[in-house]
Amino acid sequence: MTRYVALLRGINVGEHRRVPMPTLRESLADLGCAEVRAYPRSGNAVFVPPAGGAGPAAWGEALERAIAERLSLEVRVLVLEGAEPCRVAARIPFSGRDIDPARLLVTLLSGPVDHARLAGLDPAAYAPDQFHVGEREAHVHYPGGVRQSRLTQALWEKRPGLFGTARDGNTVRALAAMVTVDEPR
Repeated sequence: MTRYVALLRGINVGEHRRVPMPTLRESLADLGCAEVRAYPRSGNAVFVPPAGGAGPAAWGEALERAIAERLSLEVRVLVLEGAEPCRVAARIPFSGRDIDPARLLVTLLSGPVDHARLAGLDPAAYAPDQFHVGEREAHVHYPGGVRQSRLTQALWEKRPGLFGTARDGNTVRALAAMVTVDEPR
C-alpha cells in the first residue's frame, strides 16, 4: 500500500487563500482516495490512492482541479510518494545543532535540482543564514527569521522551471511520522 503526501502551496497564509482541512480531506475522498489524513491548518494531507491509479504528478493535477471546482481557488499541489518526506527528514543537514526547527525551511521540489545552476551562489554572502540543497529539496536555516533574508530569493532565482513549496522542520518531521503510521486518523 503506497501512501502519498499532498502539499498545497501558498494557502492558509492570508485571508483570501483558505482551504479548510475538511474540504481537503473530502476532495481527496471524492477522488477515490482512502485513509485520508490532514495535518491541522497546513495544506498537507496523507492519503492512499486507489489501486492501479496514476502517479504523484497526476494526483497533484487532479487535486488542483478539485480545489478549483469546490472553492474557485487556483492552488498548486505537489504530491510526493510517502517515503519522500521520510527521506527528506532524515537528510536535514543541520540536525544535532542547536537549531529551532521553526526557523528551518525545507522547500520540496517537483523535480531533481540542477546543482550546476547553484554553482555561483556563495554561502558566506548570506550568513548567518545557511543552506544545503539536496536531491529534490533545499534546506535553509534562518536564525534571524525568513522575512529579513535575501537567501530565499537568491535560491529561487537560480532554479527556474521547478515548482516547490516550503515547510518548516517540525512539519516535515510530522508528515514523515504520518506516513509511517499504520492506522488511519
